Amino acid sequence: MDIYRDMKEIISQKNSSGIVWKSTKKPWFISVGYFNSLAIYWIVPLCLFLLWWVASNEQWMPAQILPTPKDTWHSFVEIASQDLWSQLAISLERFGLGLLSGVLGGVFLGVLLGYSRIAEQYLSATFYALVIIPTLAWLPLLMIWLGIENSLKIFIIFKATMVPIALHTQAGVRDIQPKLKEMAAILQFNRLTLLTKLVLPATLPYFFTGLRLAVAAGWTSLIAVELLASSEGIGYLMVTGRQLFQLDIVFVTIFVIASVGIIFDFILHRIERKFVFWPHAALSAHTFHKKNRSDVFKSWVLPLSLVVLWAVSSWFNLISSQILPAPWKVLEALWSGIQDFSLTTAMYYSLYRAILGLIIGGLIGALVGIVVGLFKPIENLLAPTLNTLRLIAIFAWIPLLTAWFGLEDLSKIVFISIATFFPMFIATWKGMSSIPMQLVEVSSTLRMTLLQRLTLLILPSIAPSMFAGFRLALLYSWMASFGAEYLMGSGIGIGSYMMAAQQNFEMERVIAATVLVAGLGAILAWLGKITENYATSWRKN
Repeated sequence: MDIYRDMKEIISQKNSSGIVWKSTKKPWFISVGYFNSLAIYWIVPLCLFLLWWVASNEQWMPAQILPTPKDTWHSFVEIASQDLWSQLAISLERFGLGLLSGVLGGVFLGVLLGYSRIAEQYLSATFYALVIIPTLAWLPLLMIWLGIENSLKIFIIFKATMVPIALHTQAGVRDIQPKLKEMAAILQFNRLTLLTKLVLPATLPYFFTGLRLAVAAGWTSLIAVELLASSEGIGYLMVTGRQLFQLDIVFVTIFVIASVGIIFDFILHRIERKFVFWPHAALSAHTFHKKNRSDVFKSWVLPLSLVVLWAVSSWFNLISSQILPAPWKVLEALWSGIQDFSLTTAMYYSLYRAILGLIIGGLIGALVGIVVGLFKPIENLLAPTLNTLRLIAIFAWIPLLTAWFGLEDLSKIVFISIATFFPMFIATWKGMSSIPMQLVEVSSTLRMTLLQRLTLLILPSIAPSMFAGFRLALLYSWMASFGAEYLMGSGIGIGSYMMAAQQNFEMERVIAATVLVAGLGAILAWLGKITENYATSWRKN
């Protein structure tokens, strides 16, 4: 039997709730309202362009800091006739190879962890421990192990893209609805049929969610690593313009990077709409298994085995200490860094910037999300522009921020605030749009004031979405803190500490700092989860 054909037949009919699944195909004509909406969407971009034009032509800022639109256009024409497209092609080739390997690895690992209880018991703890470490935190180690050639960039993209795909694929496989499993059992599907006709189709919605996150993470990571360690690529072209104080080149590369991000998102959205044509539950019916002592023991088997293998290799000098120092050397470096406060001081400054940027960006993002969700005209004005800015790889802003704010803490905190603004804004805005209409009607019937609606209806309703955005913003703040220290190259911080150790080939200090970063990342993730559970505990009653 063809499950896809049956799904199409079901979707073409009324579902159990009496709702007809209508075609989303647009009519052949375009209404006047369409042009009005399009005009509204362009108001903010045009205002920003006008502000840029006035500020640059009136020389509110020096031309080296804010080039005119005319100069930027001339630079685009000039660079486009030279090496712009070849540099972009190099970046896209790296991105394609890294994304392909990340997709294959992520799907394989996700299906394995979601489908096999044994694999989940033995592998999941180690996988989650590696996930906690920000992608950029691996750079000092990887630069020694892989150099700064293409292998470094591809591996960074692989790691950045594999994680969200594996996590979402695992969730999709694990959360297959029980009724579908019962149907497969009744039809006596073999393993291959079960995988191809049930598991993979049911996982597609989750996979595409992970894929869109993976593309954004991979593109952002590529720009970051090209800014830091590359002699070619669009990121290298950007940093060259910054070093020569030719910000018109920086503006051109930002526009190109943004355009690529928008095109990627558009293509993925169209593909998802084409292939995921059936309704799917937003929440799963999966029942989580409470871990017993046996599960805890099994989760420690792989990491302990790797540590033993590491120790044996070091003891018998199977691996050079310049590449992988002995574990006792790492512990010694960790203890030494704690004793002389060099490691703890660096961690303090990084954490301080991350938390301050999270507070600033998170609060502004939540506030803007609520305002945009409350007032439809403001949503029409701001949402398209903010959604477009979200697609720009976050590290593309660093050359501009360093030119405008310098290399001190202010530029780092601004950068972290930008990184945390978007996940909080998107999560809050989406939460506002998903408030049930029944609650809105009740608030109108009771004639609630805006303050009453906000405190009694809106905030409790969007709390889960806001905390989901908060947890993502928490990870972004930690990642952005590393990126700021790597790419802005000034001040004290754990990223600066690791880069200095890497340049001196002190691998034990690099790995010690990585271990500390992993531990702190686990604590932050745990605190975020605890806070979310506490703040939304009333929903479980």
